[in-house]
Amino acid sequence: MIPKCERIMPPVERYRTRSHCSSEDAAVSEVLGVIMMLAMVVSIMGGVWIFLNPYITDFEDNTNWNAANGIADRLEDRIDVAADSPEGTGIRHNLGMRTSMLQGVSNLEIWSISADLSSADIVKITAYNTTSFIVSSINSTAEKVLIHHENGIGEFPILDADGMVNHNLQLTDWYVITVLNGDDEPIHKTVKYTISGLRIITSLGNGEHEIYLVNNARIEHFADSAWEISKFPRVEFDELATGGVRLSIILTNIAVSGSLGSANKLGLDIISGGSINPFSGLCYNVRFSLTNSVAPVITPQYDDQWLSKYTLNRASGTLDSFIGLAPFERASGADGITVSSLGEAVYFDVSINEVVVER
Repeated sequence: MIPKCERIMPPVERYRTRSHCSSEDAAVSEVLGVIMMLAMVVSIMGGVWIFLNPYITDFEDNTNWNAANGIADRLEDRIDVAADSPEGTGIRHNLGMRTSMLQGVSNLEIWSISADLSSADIVKITAYNTTSFIVSSINSTAEKVLIHHENGIGEFPILDADGMVNHNLQLTDWYVITVLNGDDEPIHKTVKYTISGLRIITSLGNGEHEIYLVNNARIEHFADSAWEISKFPRVEFDELATGGVRLSIILTNIAVSGSLGSANKLGLDIISGGSINPFSGLCYNVRFSLTNSVAPVITPQYDDQWLSKYTLNRASGTLDSFIGLAPFERASGADGITVSSLGEAVYFDVSINEVVVER
């Protein structure tokens, strides 16, 4: 029987084999270690992202909000310049609207302004409808009316029986009614004007942010907060050094031609559409009122702002000597605002500016 031959591995070969196995094990360990480290890094980064995401969103929202307010500031400045320019002239301006959208909004406010131009009579115009109204005068001096509207000027008699004026005009956005006496002298004016404006919409994390630019005022609203008025319409009351009083009202209507929208570089033409001055001189029985349709809370806030001094004097019991803006009937100002001047005439100045915005 031949004995089985067993191969004996030399020491050098055994060492090489053992080293090769150790290298493979080490490589596998390194791969596993790298995978575990990457998994840990990804987990940490995910946790950091979850933690920081609200702050990043707030930062982006704040940046977009600041950009929207910057756009509103620039638009207000350019609109003021155009409003004071001659009719048909204006400026060209470029806006970066990457995160916001600009829209024109019609019929945001309706203003009614009236005053007597003579101390000899007190005139009121009531019972409006689409084709007629009633003129009443205490001393019966009113004879006829002139109606200045967007399509021209018309003259109409006042019926003696009931003061009815039948004009058969389709009065829409604005008109000026001038009441004349028998000598063709103006004794009263009533103005109605509809105001349009602009809206800047910006998408934020919690919803839409809105800025309304209407009639020299700025109204702002976040999706989760109340309406805020940062600028009010231009209604200024002053006591003059000569002892008289002056009330100034500046209305600015923004008419948008075409669509505006958004773009990285939005080019706008802001052009003056002219102006009218229905009141400029001494007046009596001044009264004005407005209705703002942006939100139901806006008009009462306007009235509170203009009647703040009256409210303080009423609380202190000094209304007998009060000079300033006062409610026409109800103390809230819901029926309009008048001027308490202790029987003196009021220097009344009203300017109505038209501005056209188009791409």
